[in-house]
Amino acid sequence: MSYKLAEIELSQPLMPIELTAGQNGVGLIVRWQSRLIAFEMIELPAGSVLTVDRLKALADQRFAGRVLAAKMEEALAERRPAKAAKLPSLSIAICTKDRAQRLSRLLGSLDRVRAKHAFPSVEIVVVDNASVDNATREAVTGFRDVRYVFEPRPGLDFARNAALHAATGDIIAYLDDDVVVDRNWLAGLAKACRDNPRAGGFTGLVLPYRLDTEAQIFFERRGGFGRGFARREFHNARFDNPLHPVGSGILGAGCNMAFDRALLIELGGFDEALDTGAPLPGGGDLDIFYRVLRSGSPMIYEPEYTVYHEHRETIPQLRRQYWTWGLGMMAFLVKSYRADSEMRARHRAMVRWWFLDQLKALARAAARRRGQDLRFGIAELWGGIYGLAGEYDRSLARIRSIRERNP
Repeated sequence: MSYKLAEIELSQPLMPIELTAGQNGVGLIVRWQSRLIAFEMIELPAGSVLTVDRLKALADQRFAGRVLAAKMEEALAERRPAKAAKLPSLSIAICTKDRAQRLSRLLGSLDRVRAKHAFPSVEIVVVDNASVDNATREAVTGFRDVRYVFEPRPGLDFARNAALHAATGDIIAYLDDDVVVDRNWLAGLAKACRDNPRAGGFTGLVLPYRLDTEAQIFFERRGGFGRGFARREFHNARFDNPLHPVGSGILGAGCNMAFDRALLIELGGFDEALDTGAPLPGGGDLDIFYRVLRSGSPMIYEPEYTVYHEHRETIPQLRRQYWTWGLGMMAFLVKSYRADSEMRARHRAMVRWWFLDQLKALARAAARRRGQDLRFGIAELWGGIYGLAGEYDRSLARIRSIRERNP
């Protein structure tokens, strides 16, 4: 199973999209005057052609409303007086470990967008999180104006905090090494910063980098990391969600997020007992989104601030990812329950809701005889049970040991 990723520009004449004999679908990336407005997965017979007529029909049926919304936004922007707010300086932080090839791919994509930007200054900081050889350092030397920092303590949140203290920008944007940035990534972040100067943080759209395997297609069909193509603003409270902000996963994904660096330092940075690597590879983004909102600062989801993520290639890797999602979610809830007494009722309610929702999803998968959905659901549920049963305490003990070895 393999899907072809293809991009169309609706403001230009369309061309047919041809599949090879090994491709049985299209992941369609849709733009209007360079702006991303939609992503659709379309199943097709292997080796077939997505014709211009079908693309036009799709545009009329599925994308016309989004084109209209984009036109209206542009028209309103032209009528509004230009904002004179000065943009902040920007640090781009990439935390990586033993993935020099992917790091080079990401740095190459940043090279293509940082030649033209609106920020007063942009720096790139690569934090090498205890790699076993010099490949990461050597990859960095192949790019201009990239600063290399070595963090000997293994664990993603150790690396994120090292970047936080090494950076000099007013805003710090974190990228995982398994993404590449869209050509409008910097412009999208600049737009979000300019329109929301008081925001504590930003998240952005995450689309698939490739859809070459069953696992990658399955993950994207289940929702992937996508949060849609409309800007959203999040605050400490929501009238339509009595559990907010405990369910902070709705804000976005940790592979593409940015923060007011001074606020992040004031909050104490990332919790190093979350996102510690193989034992607990998750929860750190949920925790920091939650703490930013609880500080009283809003967070903005900006779809023009887009990256492409390389999803897990194999079914076992994807099953483990769902397991870690359950694990990280419950570890975050245990930590937050202890730290934020005012919200404890919501944390208890979220645990109840989460397990009930997982069980309902399992029942639906079993009734429809969807074996993969059932197996992934069981993995996520089991991860949640394990996370609730003391994983945060076990992780605290691990990081104490890491700190003792690397004071």
